[in-house]
Amino acid sequence: MNLSGLGVFHTVIGLTALLGAVLGFISYGKINLTVLSGKLYFYATAITSLTALGISKQGGFNAGHVFSLFILVLVTVAYWLHATKKSSTKSQYFENFLWSFSFFLSLVPTVNETFTRVPVGHPWQRI
Repeated sequence: MNLSGLGVFHTVIGLTALLGAVLGFISYGKINLTVLSGKLYFYATAITSLTALGISKQGGFNAGHVFSLFILVLVTVAYWLHATKKSSTKSQYFENFLWSFSFFLSLVPTVNETFTRVPVGHPWQRI
């Protein structure tokens, strides 16, 4: 699979973030930052987005880096909305949308990378 040390770290933390989100969706119907699964999603997603900036198959800045920066902006704004405790219903809906959208966007590179590596030796998607 030829992953660098940073690539392995990025993958493990990224899967941890997705696990936190899935647990939140199952338990609360949303990513809930007041509980452990939500905090796990936020911090692991932030770390994953930052470590993605150090990874590049093609060399240099690419679309994957833009994607990770966009996800980082989404979770940062969602965190800010949560931290300011706006009582507005619109604010709460927007916060939930941002968490869910960041999760959805995180699945795009996850599925893409999985298809380029699995099964080992005969990946479903050729690079």
